[in-house]
Amino acid sequence: MKLIIAIIQPSRLEDVKAALTEVEVFRLTVMDCQGFGRQKGQTEIYRGHEFTINLLRKVQLQIAVNEEFVEPTIQAILKGARTGEKGEIGDGKIFVLPLEDCLRIRTGERGPEAI
Repeated sequence: MKLIIAIIQPSRLEDVKAALTEVEVFRLTVMDCQGFGRQKGQTEIYRGHEFTINLLRKVQLQIAVNEEFVEPTIQAILKGARTGEKGEIGDGKIFVLPLEDCLRIRTGERGPEAI
């Protein structure tokens, strides 16, 4: 079992959800978050004054999957989150972490069956 964490642009969320549905991944958690990487924020002008926004709005997805769904899930996120053919700075990151255990509260199932 793996926990896949993806940080993507909010505008790409619907495309990522559609791509995940195509590979039969239907369970995910979505959280609003802020951060920056190579973009290093952006400069804006407000009432004639220039200021820098250091943290950019992003969306974090958390998806728990069994081993056979790891690569299809990654490819679906890449497909949905990439801007243009080659992508652009700020498209996001995907992290894959080992998932030690999973429990379904309703039934008490454990492990891969609980996902």
